[in-house]
Amino acid sequence: MATKEIKTYSLTEMKDKYVGKIGTTDRDEYEYELRMDVLGKMIKSARQERHLTQEELGKLVGVQKAQISKLESSANSATIDTVLKVFKALKAEINFNVKLEDNFVKLA
Repeated sequence: MATKEIKTYSLTEMKDKYVGKIGTTDRDEYEYELRMDVLGKMIKSARQERHLTQEELGKLVGVQKAQISKLESSANSATIDTVLKVFKALKAEINFNVKLEDNFVKLA
């Protein structure tokens, strides 16, 4: 009995096929939402490690509990300023890297 070889696909190939090629509007929106989801999970995890409620973190940042909840659930997009304030209040370090042509510019 001959065995049939199973075709495998990379994550990039699957995203290209089902979401859209890199540079398309659908792909850009998908990648943005994915990054916001990861960021929200990072905020929630750091908050919980600090044993803070959403309300307590909101007070430290100067926003309502609802905004912290939305950040954690990725229900809305946050400004970089708000994200930086949240991580500062959590005493957590966050770095943003921007690549200009072949050079990375590090923002903190």
